[in-house]
Amino acid sequence: MSVLVLVALAPSARAESVADIQSELTVLNGQIDQLREELVKAGAAGGLPVAPATALTRLDQLQAELERLTNRYDVLANDIRRIVEDATNRVGDIEFRLTELEGGDTSTLGQPAPLGGGLTATSPPPRRGGGAPVATSPAAPPSDQPQLAMAEQSDFDAAVAAADSGDNAKAAQLFGTFLATYPGGPLAGEAQYRRGEALAATSDWRGAARSYLDAFSGAPEGPFAPRALYRLGVSLGELGQTNEACLTLAEVDSRYPGSEVTSDVAAEERALDCQQ
Repeated sequence: MSVLVLVALAPSARAESVADIQSELTVLNGQIDQLREELVKAGAAGGLPVAPATALTRLDQLQAELERLTNRYDVLANDIRRIVEDATNRVGDIEFRLTELEGGDTSTLGQPAPLGGGLTATSPPPRRGGGAPVATSPAAPPSDQPQLAMAEQSDFDAAVAAADSGDNAKAAQLFGTFLATYPGGPLAGEAQYRRGEALAATSDWRGAARSYLDAFSGAPEGPFAPRALYRLGVSLGELGQTNEACLTLAEVDSRYPGSEVTSDVAAEERALDCQQ
C-alpha cells in the first residue's frame, strides 16, 4: 500500500476563527463581570435598577453566548489537534520510507515531532470572586528573539559561497556541519533547503529528499516551505516513488495556492504523468 505523503494543516481561516473566539470570550467575560458588579452595587443602594428585567435579560444572553462560543472553541481546537496529529503521522511515514530507501535501521526512528511545533497549551483566565473569568491584557511578546551565534552567519556564508562556486559536495558538507552546530537556529530552515539543493546537484536524491522534508516540516509556514515541498516531490520522482511524488506535488498547490513554484509544480506533474 502506497504511503500518503502529506495533508494540509488547519487552514489559516480556522486558526483565525479560534483566535477570534478567544477574543470574544475575553470581551464577554469582562462584560458579564462588569454587569454583575453594577447589579450588586444597585442592590446595595436600595434595590434593583428601575428596569431590572432588561439588565438581567442581558446577563442571561451574555452567559448563553459565552457558553456557545466556548463550545465552538472546543470543537475547533479538537479539529485542529486531529489535523496536526494526522499531518505529523504522515510526515513520519515519509521519514520511515526514506530511511528504508537509504538502507537505514527503521527501528531507531522515534516519534516524529508535531508538525509546526504542535498546539500551544492554553489555560483559562483567572476568576475573581467566584464569578466569570476576568478579562486580561494580552501577554507581552518575548523579548529574547532568536539571535545569531557569533560565527553562525560566517559559517552559513561559507557554505553558500561553496555552492555558488559550483562545489556542491563541499557545500552539502558545510551545510550539514552548520546544521549540526546550530540546530534550530534562525538560518536552519534555509540551510536545510540549500543542503537539499547541493545534494540534488550531486544526484544524491535520497539525501536531498530528507533535507527538503526537514526544511518543510521544520517551518511549514516559512518562506522556503513551498519550494522545499516542491523539491521533495521532484526528489521522490527521481527515486522512482512516482505515486508519492504526485501526491506531494498536488499538496503544494493545495497548501500554497498561487505560490512562486506553481508553474514548476505543473511542469513536474506533466513530466511524471500525474493523474489530476
